[in-house]
Amino acid sequence: MHRVIIPVDFSETSLNAARFTARMMAGKKDAVAILYHNYESHDDYDICINYQESLKKEFINLGVESVELEHEMGGDLIDNVARLAHTLRATLVVMGITGKSAIRQAMFGSNTLKLIDKNLIPVMIIPPDARYQGIKNVAFASDFRNVEDTTPSTLINSVLEMFQPVLHIVNVQKDIYISITDEMKAEKEKLKEMFSSYKTEFYFISRGDFFGAIDDFVKDYAIDVMITIPKHQSNSTSIFKTTHTKRLAYHSHIPILAAHE
Repeated sequence: MHRVIIPVDFSETSLNAARFTARMMAGKKDAVAILYHNYESHDDYDICINYQESLKKEFINLGVESVELEHEMGGDLIDNVARLAHTLRATLVVMGITGKSAIRQAMFGSNTLKLIDKNLIPVMIIPPDARYQGIKNVAFASDFRNVEDTTPSTLINSVLEMFQPVLHIVNVQKDIYISITDEMKAEKEKLKEMFSSYKTEFYFISRGDFFGAIDDFVKDYAIDVMITIPKHQSNSTSIFKTTHTKRLAYHSHIPILAAHE
């Protein structure tokens, strides 16, 4: 059973992410949506329950098979969600993000990035303008280096099996490809084995502008979700560092699935 946690503070950002998730989970009999709210004081309890029950009805009306409510007072939002995810053995946490708009929404967005840094389970980041159109094509940006140790394939597979998409594995580098090296061919075969449950396509792009290349790839191949693996900042040679994941998160128009190495 897939357990998907959706933290909500009832801001526009979090409600947009919640409604996206409801459409994403509609009709899935092996998945449970868990709406989580962290309220500040006893005075907020009744409001919390009313809002959660209202949102639960929306989920059910949109076709979500199973919806549960979780709430607690006080504590740190990120620690609370991380603990809940561990306790429930959740498959995924879904949260919204926005640019530099309302302070409340910006705070929720920054919490989304903090949760990614927790390095616990995959986090799907929903941009404010994202509209659910199905998840048929998923892209995975890989640097094709030491993929067995750096690719959390079990975590990624647990999310992908809910959707059974085509997986497009893409490598972007500034050097012009004449042909891929033997080492990259070996890494390609390892990735193919890791994701053998899905149809996989591989792409090698020569371009100095990584983000421009990814933007064009997303448009050209009608990508619905982009997977990225935030790597530790000490790995200074990697283009897939946490800072790059954050830039993708803030500028992407499609959901980003962040799963730590």
